[in-house]
Amino acid sequence: MTISAERIALWDAGELSDEVLADEVGQLVGHRDGARGFFVVSLTSDSPLMDRLPETLVMQLREAGEDVVDLTARNLAMSTAMALHHERQQDQTMREGSLKVQARSLDLLKQLEANLVKEKLEKLIAGLEGKGEEKDFYDRWNYDEEQRGAIKKSLLAVAS
Repeated sequence: MTISAERIALWDAGELSDEVLADEVGQLVGHRDGARGFFVVSLTSDSPLMDRLPETLVMQLREAGEDVVDLTARNLAMSTAMALHHERQQDQTMREGSLKVQARSLDLLKQLEANLVKEKLEKLIAGLEGKGEEKDFYDRWNYDEEQRGAIKKSLLAVAS
């Protein structure tokens, strides 16, 4: 997470080119922990990086394959559920943060390898219906029916 935050700050300041940032992020997302750290920082930060993804970065994220798709799709699901939770708690600041992660995750999924994304979304939707390997993901987080409905809507929005 520290490396991701440092690199994004340098990019924001114009001290790191799109290409160098993409190469360094490519190394980070080459393993699951690095990818997790990158997404924790990049999806939640105030940096505009994930709002105007450089093509070189998108290419690196595509090349990273399944782990990036998995983490991004799960971030979409979790941020969608949390936005609803924060709305219920009347915590507008936290809700806005969750909506930012949701929008960034949705946008990124539309730019990743289509077949991997389709396969992951199908598994996540099946899990919402109580089937398949992703059922435990939803059970673990104890999402209620309204949250599950919002998640399904978000997942289906990727295809539109």
